[in-house]
Amino acid sequence: MIAFTTELVRRLIDTQFPQWRDLTIKPVQQSGHDNRTYRLGNEMTVRLPSHERYASAIEKEQTWLPIFKPHLSLPIPVPVAKGEPTNEYPLPWSVNRWIGGDTVTRGNIADLNGFAEDLAGFLKELQAIDASLGIPAGVQNFHRGGNLAVYDQDTRSVIQALSGQYDQKLLLEIWERSLSTKYQSAPLWLHGDVAVGNLLVQDGRLCGVIDFGTMGVGDPSSDLVMAWNFFDDDSRVIFLNSMNMDEDTVDRARGWALWKALITYSWNEKGSELSNWGRHVMDVIIQDYKRRR
Repeated sequence: MIAFTTELVRRLIDTQFPQWRDLTIKPVQQSGHDNRTYRLGNEMTVRLPSHERYASAIEKEQTWLPIFKPHLSLPIPVPVAKGEPTNEYPLPWSVNRWIGGDTVTRGNIADLNGFAEDLAGFLKELQAIDASLGIPAGVQNFHRGGNLAVYDQDTRSVIQALSGQYDQKLLLEIWERSLSTKYQSAPLWLHGDVAVGNLLVQDGRLCGVIDFGTMGVGDPSSDLVMAWNFFDDDSRVIFLNSMNMDEDTVDRARGWALWKALITYSWNEKGSELSNWGRHVMDVIIQDYKRRR
């Protein structure tokens, strides 16, 4: 296991990029799980994968984010340099431009309906970028944009374990409906992890999108999970309508949200923040599904 410290990052910067030797380094408070992030001076960040399974994201971001940037109206990370593995830190790493803003919460958004429209607008801009040479969904991005059925066994095993807690028949109905169709159109670019930790807010508005490590091309449904794991009833409708997706895509998106909620609830200690979050999202999905069917 890699021990992430400010001293480690200092050594990496000083040896590979001595021109930044005099810049301060400090950890970012909400650094995430897949990567550890440190502030480098006032204008840059250092991004280090926490495990080799996330290391391929560095090369993807170095290659594609400069291509994305001119097509997007919101700021995204801009790669400045790529760090090389060392004996002390055996993975590639990157230096990116800093993007100002706070991680989104319900409390720092001025208008949830407007936020839903802004997020949909960004995702549509991303989907409009030429994806013909993009990276197909698969193991490299945990199948975001690919076939949701790769998580069928995990999902069914969790539903089976919920006997007495939830209507298992209903959960299976939701899940099987999400598997009943497949994406038939041309692959589109997707972010791969549209979640509150990767969305930035300033003055109450969406101001930036970060962490494209699970990007890929394929079925865009997995980028719609915010409909259930963040938005309320009204803003959910606005978000999904703004995305102009058909019902089959919405069904698959609901399946992605259900899978994530189920494993988060089941695979974390009961009563923990993560487990409670998973349970809440499951409840939202069930209530929304009952209204729609």
